[in-house]
Parts: sequence; structure tokens; C-alpha cells
Amino acid sequence: MNYLEGTIPQSFSSRSSLMTFDLSRNRFEGTLPRSSVKCRHLEVLDLSDNKIDDTFPRWLGTLPELKVLVLRSNNLKDLLEFPRGAHLFPKLHILELSNNNLSGPLPANLVMNLKGMMNGENGQDKSLYMTRYFNMMPYENSVTVMMKGFEIELVRILTFLTIIDLSHNSFQGDIPGVIGHLHSLIGLNLSHNHLTGSSPPTLENLTDLGWLDLSSNKLSGVIPRKLGDLASLGYLNLSENQLSSRIPQDKQLSTFSSNLFSENPGLCGTPLPKACPSNAQPPPPSSSSTFDREGHESWFKLKAMWMGYASGIVIGISIAYIAFETGRPKWLARGVRMLERRVAEWMEKPKRKAIKFHGQ
Repeated sequence: MNYLEGTIPQSFSSRSSLMTFDLSRNRFEGTLPRSSVKCRHLEVLDLSDNKIDDTFPRWLGTLPELKVLVLRSNNLKDLLEFPRGAHLFPKLHILELSNNNLSGPLPANLVMNLKGMMNGENGQDKSLYMTRYFNMMPYENSVTVMMKGFEIELVRILTFLTIIDLSHNSFQGDIPGVIGHLHSLIGLNLSHNHLTGSSPPTLENLTDLGWLDLSSNKLSGVIPRKLGDLASLGYLNLSENQLSSRIPQDKQLSTFSSNLFSENPGLCGTPLPKACPSNAQPPPPSSSSTFDREGHESWFKLKAMWMGYASGIVIGISIAYIAFETGRPKWLARGVRMLERRVAEWMEKPKRKAIKFHGQ
């Protein structure tokens, strides 16, 4: 966050104990320093918002402790190529490469290497935040990420926060189905690329997913019904694609804002104002996606209790906001999302005044 210029020093010592390297929001040019692979203790590398002109630093994948890699808003170019069977980025759980000039297909081999996003353990780190102590003094790592369409600065990085942001590049082709192996993924942003094909059905395996942005691509086909089964999904943006058919009406998909489905000429049904023709039928539901009537009835039984606790919302708003953004703990996040959707439905009824929750 200064006006530092020039090139990043290319020489790093093999005895370096550097754990955090943050030169973000400056004016550095040139290439990434190859000798940084000597920093075997490096956990956080943030060189975002500079003028670095290089290809993707695949060689950083050999760093055994690297957990956060943020190279947003530079001039990284060419393909993301990874050899089959390579063991790279074993502990990475935040990968931010948005606003570059990367192209070609999304690399399935890279996805298969992200072990830290598969098992949710992130290298057996049991602490809540990426806090390190030096001579009894704490140092907090921080990072800026896109969460649910907003740029959020995390002054402390949660160890369980797993994010991939490859938006605003020139990636082409299909979304690889292997992305469904990243079971602990919380945020996925592939917007503003040139992706084609349909959404892979393996997305239903991402049960911890809190936000998914696939907007401004060329995706086609129907919206997978099972996306509605993702209980943690609080933000879904599919606008500006070539999707078609009826928006699945069960679960929560029909409760999202209409602008998140806009500019898909073939889409119809709630929440869009465009009604579906009588012959536009959604895909037949599977037995696993049948509407949970018992849970639906339970909501109405608890409705009076929610209203009684309305006065306590102000006290709990900070806790609720954190739960909503991170999806943790799951039981609280589900309650917050359920309340938000019911308020949205209440707002849409005629003769109601608009109510907005600020801060999101």
C-alpha cells in the first residue's frame, strides 16, 4: 500500500525463514523472483495489484508450507499448464489469480493437486486464524478477497477459509468435473471468462460452498437442480450466460435475487419476471432432491419464535454476519440464511415497505 517502484529483488537466501511476503498494492514491474523457492517456510505470498509481467509461477508449488497465493491484478499471461502426476501446492487453500491475462482451459491437473482444499485439514493446523508469534508478540496475516460479489479485506485469515478466484481472465472450454473433489471449498469465482458447456454435476459435492459466481461466461444447458441442495450456498450468480429452461423452484434457488439470473435469454420462472411456457418443464427431480416437507412445516412452527426473538437481532448481528460470510458454524449460518430468505419473501408481498439489511 505504498508507491514502491522497480523490480522485486531476485535473490533469496536458502537459509531464509521468511513466512509472509506481502508487497501488494505497489508499482513493481518485471518478473517474479525464482529464488523465492528457497523460502521453505513461506506461508503467505501476496503480490497483488502491481505490474508484474510473467507467466504463472508453477515452481512455487514446491513450497511445502504455502497456504495463501494472491497474484490478483497483474499481467500474468499464457496457459496454466501442470504435468500429470506432479505434486504441487499441497497446503494451498486460497488461490487468487483474478484480473490477469491467463488463457486456455482450466487446469484439471492443478485442481487435483490442491489437497488442502480436499480434506479440509489444511496441513493439520488446528488454530482458527493464521496467527504467528515472534518473541511473544502476535503477527496477523491479512488478505483482500472477493466474497459474494464484494471486495472484503480480511484483517485475519481464517485457517478453514478455502477460496479459488480465477475471474476476469480469458479461460476457455468446460469447467472440469474434478473440481467436485475440493470438498472443503467455500468460495469459487470463475466469472468474466469464456467458459462454455454446462455446469458440471460434480458441483453438488461441494457441500461447504458458500458462494459460487459463474457469471459473464458462455455456459449453456439447464441449471443443475441439485445446486439447491447445497445448504451452505448463500450466493449464486449465473447472470450473462446462455442458460435455458425453467429455474428449479424447489429448495432455495428461486429465492435468490432476479439479477443473479438475468441476461440468460432462455431462462424463465421465479425469480425472473419471465414466465415459462406450459411446455417448458424442468428436469425430473431425483429422489434425493425431493422437497423436504417436514423441514418446510417445521419452519412455520418456528415462525412465531423467530418473531419473538427479533429484538435480539441487533445484539447478534456481528456473529450472524461472520457466520453468513464464512459459512461457519454451519448451524448458525443455516439459520441466518433461512431468516434472510423469509424476510425477502415477506418484502415481495404487495403493500409491504422495503427493508434492507446493510453491511453485506
